[in-house]
Amino acid sequence: MCQKKSQQNVVTIIKAQNPEIQNNGEDIEAKYKFKDRKGRHNIVIEVGPQIRQQILQIKLKMGWEIYNVADYLAPIRCYKCSRYNHKHHECKGEETCPHCAGKHKINECTAEANKQKCINCITYNKYHQKEWINESHSALSKNCPSLQAVLARYRKNIEY
Repeated sequence: MCQKKSQQNVVTIIKAQNPEIQNNGEDIEAKYKFKDRKGRHNIVIEVGPQIRQQILQIKLKMGWEIYNVADYLAPIRCYKCSRYNHKHHECKGEETCPHCAGKHKINECTAEANKQKCINCITYNKYHQKEWINESHSALSKNCPSLQAVLARYRKNIEY
């Protein structure tokens, strides 16, 4: 109950303190909030296409704070094989370490940071020999070219 009330409060504050957002009949809905690894609080809101375009151009004012706005995209990655677009309980692949691409669990990995390999980029290079991409990183890296390609595909497929 308290969570729902605070989410409604977020929407009320956004609408009241950001008059430059023109509603045009679209609604703003607070979905959930979470804390990132650095301890910062994030709020995921769902908006229509016109409001999305408007808030991506500005910074949101809430209370005495000003916040950056970005699309929230969370690709699905299997914890068993470290590949995208399925979960571990649907996985038909082999156990693969996301740090070194070895056939073991992540907690059994002894690879040093300079010996990391990304299973997704290795697979990409196997099938695209003319377009080689760097595979010397963990599959968990936010800078992974394979992750960036998945995120780009998500952005491209968003229908507004």
